[in-house]
Amino acid sequence: MAANDPVLPRALYRAAQVRELDHAAIEKHKIPGGALMERAGEAAFAVLCQLWPGAKRILVCSGAGQNGGDGFVVARLAQTAGLQATVAVIGKPKSIRGDALANLECLRKTKVSMTEWKPELLNDADVIVDALLGTGLDRPVSGRMAEVITAINACGKPVLAVDVPSGLNADTGQPRGAAIQAQATVTFVGMKAGLLTGSGPDYCGRINFADLGIPAAVYDAVPPAVTRISRSDGVHHLPRRARASHKGHFGHVLVIGGDHGYAGAVRMAAEAAGRIGSGLVSVATQPAHAPMISAARPEIMAHGVADRRALGPLLKNATVIALGPGLGQSDWAQDLLGAALEQKLPLVVDADALNLIALDPITRTDWVLTPHPGEAARLLRTDTAAVQADRYAAAQAVRERYGGVCVLKGCGTIVATPDGLHVCDAGNPGMASGGMGDVLTGVIAGLLAQGLSISDAARHGVCVHAEAADQAAAQGGERGMLATDLMTWLRRLVN
Repeated sequence: MAANDPVLPRALYRAAQVRELDHAAIEKHKIPGGALMERAGEAAFAVLCQLWPGAKRILVCSGAGQNGGDGFVVARLAQTAGLQATVAVIGKPKSIRGDALANLECLRKTKVSMTEWKPELLNDADVIVDALLGTGLDRPVSGRMAEVITAINACGKPVLAVDVPSGLNADTGQPRGAAIQAQATVTFVGMKAGLLTGSGPDYCGRINFADLGIPAAVYDAVPPAVTRISRSDGVHHLPRRARASHKGHFGHVLVIGGDHGYAGAVRMAAEAAGRIGSGLVSVATQPAHAPMISAARPEIMAHGVADRRALGPLLKNATVIALGPGLGQSDWAQDLLGAALEQKLPLVVDADALNLIALDPITRTDWVLTPHPGEAARLLRTDTAAVQADRYAAAQAVRERYGGVCVLKGCGTIVATPDGLHVCDAGNPGMASGGMGDVLTGVIAGLLAQGLSISDAARHGVCVHAEAADQAAAQGGERGMLATDLMTWLRRLVN
């Protein structure tokens, strides 16, 4: 999320829960449904005016449901404000009911142009308002609705989505067939969990939230499905250090990995652990790699380890193990993996260590697993598409099967802990480059070494890592950003 984007709520809900919030506001707190629809339209129109102040011609594409009713309000407000508003209803007008129908009847008394849908309407619009489908979508979009959405996406005009981009699953962030690719989305009542992960951010664009004046008591009665996390949540976990501190106070991370050709992975993980504040960092790697790691970063104690016997003394000195960066799946890798798993030390597990564990699953309570979608698929014995189809469910499934905490990396990284699901909305596409996961492994391990719980280290580590990437991208751009570009920012952000 860019620095000038609106601050979003921490509590995130599934679509069914938002309907529950709506129902409670109307039935228990006696807020008329028509009033909520009016407020939704007002919120959407306010964002439209803010983002596109020079727009003169507004095309509202409305469906026959309540989402369409929100669009009718936007059209009426636009016309009242002196803009030229056109409404195209896609669907059967005779099926419009309730508050949406009341707003349609009100709209017919104005000078708003009501017309049948035709692609040519897009040519005359400065901004398109998507009020086609709401959160109740229960099947893939097809037929005429899919044709309309495809035409809107292809026209090149800015789109404001009302509540959720039509065709996007509000729970998972995945499109169901055709889906609107909006430049901005105004979502109401409850922040939808799917808007912040998977494909959700790409379809939503800039996200604004409006609670429509619903009382806090309504939210108190419905526990959120997911919590949005940010770096500020973890600041209190890293207090100011005493003047008399020494390196032994802040833990000793041992990074195990770096098979032939992958020395860089352990080096990056180790440096990240140091930059985040671990007092001591060691590396256990192939003997040929140790000298080059020590030369490149002398603060890292790099050890050549030919087998588990050579690993023994290093394990005795460690307080946290980071297992997997560049590990590979050779006999050497399996030997070191076995030795590490025999220890009663907290672990951060990544890369090929995850792939090896997937072949012979075990359960622990003291580890953080950090799979990308492909690794998560192997852990769950499914495919990447299934993981991405519902990232929240996949992260929770990994945690339930393997224990501890699961960090499912990707757009909208998910952290599944014993106390629930969390999502980080920081980060950017520049992170799609080699080594970013190795850095995250080191960050989480370094926080564990400083005394954070596995849940807090995972949550705070994910957020610091993502924000470091955002700071690096702001300085030099996303394209061409390297994992090592995060190091300076990691240090700044934990201070």
